Amino acid sequence: MSALIDEAQAHKRMPPPQLARAIRTAAGVSQTRLAAELGVHPVTVARWEAGTRRPVGDLKRRYVALLGQLRDVMST
Repeated sequence: MSALIDEAQAHKRMPPPQLARAIRTAAGVSQTRLAAELGVHPVTVARWEAGTRRPVGDLKRRYVALLGQLRDVMST
């Protein structure tokens, strides 16, 4: 049940594509580097940021968590 709750929380915290891109670029992280961290192809990150695709499941939780950590680093 914990995975279900985690997925619901990730869905609630998922930023719009433009904001996700802004967080990444403000942190000075390339799409390629972010993709490598998540184990996906850079084109996948580009599609998420363009709004043509959305991550799902565990990948969504990891993406949201990583964006949150990048945002936190930028705000300190």
